[in-house]
Amino acid sequence: MTKFGYFLACEEFGPADLLEQARMAEQAGFEALWISDHYHPWNDAQGHSPFVWSVIGGLSQVVSLPVETAVTCPSLRTHPAVVAQAAATSAAMLDGRFRLGVGTGEALNEHIFGDAWPSATVRLEMLEEAVAIIRRLFTGEEVSHRGQHYTVENARLYTRPDQPVPIDVSGFGPAATALAGRIGDGYITMRPDEDLITQFRGSGGNQKAVQGGLKVCWGPDRQEAVSTARRLWPNMLLPGELGQVLPTPRHFEQACELITEDMVADTVTCGDDAGQHIEALRTYVDAGFDTVYVTQIGPEQRGFFDFYRAKVLPQLADS
Repeated sequence: MTKFGYFLACEEFGPADLLEQARMAEQAGFEALWISDHYHPWNDAQGHSPFVWSVIGGLSQVVSLPVETAVTCPSLRTHPAVVAQAAATSAAMLDGRFRLGVGTGEALNEHIFGDAWPSATVRLEMLEEAVAIIRRLFTGEEVSHRGQHYTVENARLYTRPDQPVPIDVSGFGPAATALAGRIGDGYITMRPDEDLITQFRGSGGNQKAVQGGLKVCWGPDRQEAVSTARRLWPNMLLPGELGQVLPTPRHFEQACELITEDMVADTVTCGDDAGQHIEALRTYVDAGFDTVYVTQIGPEQRGFFDFYRAKVLPQLADS
């Protein structure tokens, strides 16, 4: 049976708001939490980007739900040995209720030290090497490594959970999806694409968990909700690799001038029609997702959680 979680958007909210949303999500009946790991928001209107590992420490004290990063890039901005320590500590604080979601990242967050932004092929190589390092460190052994992209010398994690942290790999295209099937404990993607899930299964994913996410904008005035979604998250509708290669929020704002409210209205679930919200989620269920995470766009957080608690989640559970 598909589970439904809530996706905490670090790009749009500060730490205190994120902790309160997590509390409301658990009270509303959501079963798990995703949390984004960014250095910058996608645009200045979103306005936030707290350090995710600090927020996870706070989450461990206020909710009993499982938590996962969606997703961390363990290659450029943060060395994989440091990601391993952060993930192990998070899992220890959450009594093993932590999964590490990883991906190849975006220039928006990862180029801040001035390094050249690698090609997609190189980023996948870096991700595979990084995951191998992290898994070795999770065993508690002392690790020294000199690879194509990373060097580790005499590193050992002393604070660890009882079991190694599961690592789920994000993929939005065939090459990344094949890598996820080969090296991941699960698969993360944002589109209900049955072909990609089939590829993941055939690449070694077998019965491993498939997780996805979507953003909605609940509100009693649908047109106002559409306008809110267009103002805060137009980047969702950018095509191709723009999301991976544009380097600053300013560049995203320039590209998103091409995104109209009509495009948002046709693509994003907005308003307070429970049937539309349920249908959007069922698209993921029908595609074979094990867990689906929902983000509410904008300030109407309490109304959203009340709406999902009363009108959406019970119907999904009954079906």
